[in-house]
Amino acid sequence: MAGIVSMREYKVVMLGSGGVGKSALTVKFVSGTFMEKYDPTIEDFYRKEIEVDNAPSVLEILDTAGTEQFASMRDLYIKNGQGFVIVYSITSLQTFQDIKTMREQIIRVKGEEKIPMLLVGNKSDLEHQREVPTTEASSLAQQWGCPFLEASAKNTQNVNEVFIEIVREMNTSPVKKRGGRCCCIL
Repeated sequence: MAGIVSMREYKVVMLGSGGVGKSALTVKFVSGTFMEKYDPTIEDFYRKEIEVDNAPSVLEILDTAGTEQFASMRDLYIKNGQGFVIVYSITSLQTFQDIKTMREQIIRVKGEEKIPMLLVGNKSDLEHQREVPTTEASSLAQQWGCPFLEASAKNTQNVNEVFIEIVREMNTSPVKKRGGRCCCIL
């Protein structure tokens, strides 16, 4: 049929420690509702149409487990993902420390340095409990060569921007597909 614009699909993976608000951000973006209680995710999958820079797109968002017992599944998510939203909580220095190894894992699994990613400090509504200075996160993002946002799923601050920004990243520096698959004979 003529006139139908094919929508680009993007596979976005939400990464971060348990309790930082990956699900809260995702659910707020997809359905507009805020999840009040924390319910640890094993793995949730969401689809949402979004228009970024006048281009209709479909986001496939994989909301991953932050807990360590599912860390082994992370390699698989990373392998299949195209863009990565790395989330920490501004109220927990530990979650900020944790994300550094996640980026290393993405680079290791993808086998390259330049990967579309976005650093997100969530829970910006809890300023009075802040443990991670904005400047520190901002300089980490600079070091990584990726954009940085502070967001709040609770008051919707920058929620849509998170997903718009990761789409822009995927458009400007898409992960190159490695050609010539090789096999390993044991």
